[in-house]
Amino acid sequence: MNSPSTAEVRNKMRDMKPWVRRFGRFGYVAKGLVYGMVGVLAALAAFGPKGDTTGTSGALQSIANLPFGEVALWFIGIGLIGYILWDFIKAIKDPENEGTDAKGLVKRTGYFISGLIYANLAFGAIKLASNTGSAGGGNSEKTISAKLMEQPFGVWLVGIVGAIIIGYGLYELYSGAKEKFMSKFKTYEMNAKERKIARLSGKAGLIARGIVLSMVGFFFIRTAYTHNPDESKGLGGALTELANQPFGQVLLAIVAGGLILYGIYQIIRGRYQHMNYG
Repeated sequence: MNSPSTAEVRNKMRDMKPWVRRFGRFGYVAKGLVYGMVGVLAALAAFGPKGDTTGTSGALQSIANLPFGEVALWFIGIGLIGYILWDFIKAIKDPENEGTDAKGLVKRTGYFISGLIYANLAFGAIKLASNTGSAGGGNSEKTISAKLMEQPFGVWLVGIVGAIIIGYGLYELYSGAKEKFMSKFKTYEMNAKERKIARLSGKAGLIARGIVLSMVGFFFIRTAYTHNPDESKGLGGALTELANQPFGQVLLAIVAGGLILYGIYQIIRGRYQHMNYG
């Protein structure tokens, strides 16, 4: 059986364009809400005894306790499925033309890993919304590293995943610092105020998340070195690690503000992001 030509593949992608685009945009908004809640909880932990640092799963638990929390969780769970779909499309079909050089492969692999992690989060949100379970233990990274360690050359696989996460974190930090992300927005549809908010939230948000992602990648590498999956930590673990440093409350408050802005940036992406074939 002949494999489809490039033109045929592109035509199929264009045929699904409206559905993928809307679902993907919905996903960006859902992701923004989750990160905004993580930032708020981290800020509460930084400024007093009103809260604890937590990751994305912990944020879902907090959302569940809010008025209309179940409705919000359904919105987030279904929206994240759209985000996951778009992540996998970016990894496999490469609609953003990242290419197959080292930089492009790192980014595309990062999209795939992101899809796996957010699949766990989406499943947790839907379980909470339907009252069929909890959002999980809050450390899908530990689960992923434990499963990788069981595979042949598992230690190397965990180390490679850690290096890729660090690479993606540094890319996000660089993209934020240099404002590279603005080229992905349909700025011609924004007014001056919207462009200013997009620039500020993207710059601070990507720098904050880049720092946290780099820490998560370091934890994966430490897992490979110690052969101990418990060393793997996600977003919540990285925030806790920050809080335990000298001037930890100040550092945590800064990163918390950045994560809130990252949430706003994701919501703006849901409205104005260029989405080729989607």
